[in-house]
Amino acid sequence: MESGRFEAVLAALRSAADSDKAQECVGYMERNRDRMRYAEFRAAGLCVGSGVVESACKSIVGMRLKRSGMHWTVDGANYILALRCCIQSDRYEDFGAHRSTET
Repeated sequence: MESGRFEAVLAALRSAADSDKAQECVGYMERNRDRMRYAEFRAAGLCVGSGVVESACKSIVGMRLKRSGMHWTVDGANYILALRCCIQSDRYEDFGAHRSTET
């Protein structure tokens, strides 16, 4: 949890978990405990919100694939998105190396 008090939050949920949905929530938190180390992630300078990813999806995917009149096959869309992601992240060499090994 944000404050590093994961166990306290989990204990509170367990004590209130009298419904199926509450039990689902407890199970989810227990299974994903390692992904919820927000204080540690922030201390390492990592982003813990979804806004950055959502923005990237809009600019990388939306600006390229959702233009007026565009129609894509799944393979074509996957190819162009892989290329676009490599270009936008300055890793174009990775794209060329990967694609040259495909048949």
